[in-house]
Amino acid sequence: MWNVSPPSNMNFPAPLAVLGFLAAGGGLTLTILGVAVAYFVRKAKFAALLMKLTGAAAAIYLGLLLGFSLGSHETTLAPGQEKYFCEIDCHLAYTVLNTQVVPEADAMRYIVSLRTRFDETTISSRRPKDYPLQPAPRTVLLTDSRGSSYAPESISGTPLAASLIPGQSYITQLYFTVPSTAKRLRLLINTTPGWPDHFVIGDENSLLHKKTYFQL
Repeated sequence: MWNVSPPSNMNFPAPLAVLGFLAAGGGLTLTILGVAVAYFVRKAKFAALLMKLTGAAAAIYLGLLLGFSLGSHETTLAPGQEKYFCEIDCHLAYTVLNTQVVPEADAMRYIVSLRTRFDETTISSRRPKDYPLQPAPRTVLLTDSRGSSYAPESISGTPLAASLIPGQSYITQLYFTVPSTAKRLRLLINTTPGWPDHFVIGDENSLLHKKTYFQL
């Protein structure tokens, strides 16, 4: 099973995952057109062959998708450890710098300082040093031992959608209020799921894939 060090949102090479998804989508589109043309010119055997080949390719793709999901492991990163995000290249790294806990009446207020960093060692020598990168939309949640999740009630500091140039970083404060009974809280930050993510091999948002959390 392919993996990267340090941890990331992928357990399959991101460029291959993207190319595989695009090839699968393109192949399916061409097959539909080919089958339609084959039936139009009364080549039913050729249409049937195309469908069989496409079915075999789809089975292989689905096998890889589920295989890398089932082979993934739930991971909890210690404070200070970074989680990289790979869209095509793995440029952005996130880490929890510190957590403040403020007791309230029947709840606990958590203030989490999250750093976003553009790792300049991940770019090629041909990429301009002042060319900014816009992060994909992120979803941030606190989760507890019962499986409940809590969205931030407010966010301050630099927004998570702010662009960065290589070597730049910024800090975002996330504010959560959770029941005082919530135990073993962990922070989950991942790419806001879109429908393609569920079908990209090795993506953290793909079907049955395990997640990488931050320990608070």
